[in-house]
Amino acid sequence: MLKEISLLASIFAGITIVLGGIVEGYGYGLSLGTNWPYTRDILQLAAKKDPEAIHRISATIVGLISLAFLILRFSMVSLVGFLGVVATALLGMATLYVLAGKLPSVFQGLHDIAAYSVFATYLVIFLKGFNVNIIQFFLYAVLPPHFLYFVIFMGGVVTGMRKMKFEIGDVRKPKNWLQGAWLIHSILAAIFVIALILEALWIPLLLTIIEVAVGLLVYVGANKNPVKPGITVGLHQLFSLLIVASLIYYTI
Repeated sequence: MLKEISLLASIFAGITIVLGGIVEGYGYGLSLGTNWPYTRDILQLAAKKDPEAIHRISATIVGLISLAFLILRFSMVSLVGFLGVVATALLGMATLYVLAGKLPSVFQGLHDIAAYSVFATYLVIFLKGFNVNIIQFFLYAVLPPHFLYFVIFMGGVVTGMRKMKFEIGDVRKPKNWLQGAWLIHSILAAIFVIALILEALWIPLLLTIIEVAVGLLVYVGANKNPVKPGITVGLHQLFSLLIVASLIYYTI
């Protein structure tokens, strides 16, 4: 039963992340204002297919599953998962103020890292059990030459700088911090690709190549329509999740 619960938590964490991409892709970032975590009519808005409302409800489900999991099987790894949910929720509130121009974009990057950590933690529990060293994966995601978490972090920073309304522009000769952040994000992604080749992780590599292609489509979409770049943002998050899942499977 506990394995099924951990899988459920991971699935809902992944759904929440993809919904966050859809929120950005269709310009719903501040559709509920800076009210957090809920507004009185959130269920009605969700029924009307407001992705931001659905995103927050999905995040709540993750939190409830995480709390139940912590109670049913207290351990270091389940505690890490629960604390990740708490961090994601608090940083989710901060991202609203990033979009409103009241906090720096670094909070968006930290939010993304926390969200992916929740997804990874519960997937690790499902695949490897409770005795796994979750720190091993987190170190893999941070230490050179992998830089996976830095790629995710800089992607969040770019989102925060765009504030879901600014175009990125021509990055060949960076003229502002947003273009510089996008270039750093791209360079880190290239280093990550090289690391996968050196380690002969072919499935993660294939997913990463697709992810890079989708990322370029996001770049084009953000320049063409900065407010509503489209479904490619959600797909970008989806392939990021698949990369994380494949790395967990092949490296832990």
